[in-house]
Amino acid sequence: MARHSGGRGWYGKVVGAALGVMLLATGASVWTAQAGDAEDAAPQATGPAERAVKPVAASIAHASEKGERAVNITIDDGPDPQWTPPMLDLLRQYGVKATFCMVGTQAQAHPDLVKKVVAEGHRLCDHTVSHNTAMDKDTQAYQSKQILDAERMITKASGGVRPMYYRAPGGAFTPYSRKLAASRGMRPLGWNVDTKDFERPGTDAIVATVQRELSNGPTLLFHDAGGDRTQTVEALRRLLPWLKGQGYSFGFPVR
Repeated sequence: MARHSGGRGWYGKVVGAALGVMLLATGASVWTAQAGDAEDAAPQATGPAERAVKPVAASIAHASEKGERAVNITIDDGPDPQWTPPMLDLLRQYGVKATFCMVGTQAQAHPDLVKKVVAEGHRLCDHTVSHNTAMDKDTQAYQSKQILDAERMITKASGGVRPMYYRAPGGAFTPYSRKLAASRGMRPLGWNVDTKDFERPGTDAIVATVQRELSNGPTLLFHDAGGDRTQTVEALRRLLPWLKGQGYSFGFPVR
């Protein structure tokens, strides 16, 4: 769930210079995270299987690949066997592609849903292993494990499709975590409109928040797990045709 509202609450805390090398075992691969100046040194992954990984920008993305008159639907915390399927049904009904920010343990528990998300043309996003919204206050070794283990879980569950983005739980990005994700080809992903659907404020309130705050930017934040998501499903049922009626197209976040 979100800790900050809108795109304006994103932050990265400044960390000092630290020399050293941390080794993290992830399955059969060895990850080497080199921590130098947090703004300049990106952790590096090594091993034959990593040669195909193309690094991306480490800045937090909010824009849409389809330009200014587009919105990015992003859905966090799943997949969930009760709430992800009806959201997929709605997205299919309106011809909308979305970005699913998956928690590693949820992906591991529901690989059939991860594969279905991919098969229907949606993109995957790493949302860490345990959704710790205070992970920016933890060590770099902890941040690495949360991000890299979730990447591995999601990739395995999908049948080999890697996440294209990394969204820190609650916006708990650090310069280090952004650099690490970017070195793995996962663009750090923000949001512009926090629907607050995780608070279950009512379908009308969720819809009104999107309509009121859409001018903040294109990336909308919803959830398909972490509680009863009836209101989110109903809000999407109203918002998707409304957005189309307003002349918006639907895209993916920039990478």
